[in-house]
Amino acid sequence: MENIFSNAERAEVLTQALPYIKKHTGKIVVIKYGGNAMINEQLKQQVMEDIVLLWLIGVKVVLVHGGGPEINDLMVRLGKKAQFVDGLRVTDKETVDIVQMVLAGKVNKTLVNLLEMKGGKAMGISGMDGRLIEAKVKDERLGFVGEITKVHINPVIDLLEKGYIPVVSTIGCDKQGNAYNINGDTAAAFIAGALGAQRLIMMTDIDGILRDKDDPTTIIPHLTVSEIEQLKGEGVISGGMIPKVDCCIKALHEGVKNVVIMDGRVPHSILMELLTDEGAGTMVMNDNDK
Repeated sequence: MENIFSNAERAEVLTQALPYIKKHTGKIVVIKYGGNAMINEQLKQQVMEDIVLLWLIGVKVVLVHGGGPEINDLMVRLGKKAQFVDGLRVTDKETVDIVQMVLAGKVNKTLVNLLEMKGGKAMGISGMDGRLIEAKVKDERLGFVGEITKVHINPVIDLLEKGYIPVVSTIGCDKQGNAYNINGDTAAAFIAGALGAQRLIMMTDIDGILRDKDDPTTIIPHLTVSEIEQLKGEGVISGGMIPKVDCCIKALHEGVKNVVIMDGRVPHSILMELLTDEGAGTMVMNDNDK
């Protein structure tokens, strides 16, 4: 690629990032990663580079990941047909075994390996390790879909203290040893809350929260909890965005300073969010923080 920046311009960019580096060094940032940014190989490489760069400047990054498309692929290959109740996937014993194999196995270890290749120090764990995510049946009709009852955060804290980037797959368990499929956004909210994270970044396949869902220029850069409730009432926030913003509010209630919903398909969006004036996506915060 042609070098379009002079050395002086590169140096200028770095000095402009300095206040943001100082602001975030030593702080915990939880990144929820999945969807299109995970499917596209080039984007995946860039996300890993961003995370390692943040780790190198002293940000304590925790990566929480899903893997829906990979689960679907394996189910198809095994000839297993997906069933849904009210739009939610039914997870029988065989399906939860597949979820566990894909998330805690293939996807988790691939991300750990990528982070290591980019120069980071990463360790993969699932929500079953150290009983990190304790869960119960969310709805009998859905089978092994879990609702989080408790988070035992010590395994993640131990890894952060030892200088690792924890990579967490969202499988939960109960005291009887059953495994549960846990919604990735919900798991990220609970984990970020238990860590008292400075920020939770939710990487999605939309720009952020838009006043007009068909017009990316109508992005709302900052929203408080009460403003979200108002936008729900107006129908601006609807459909699949409702559970996402509910997870944001849950994270704030659990003790996260602020939450950002942003487009994971934009190259280096994490760095734009944390290390520039502009930021990226929509930041959700408590009413008294605006």
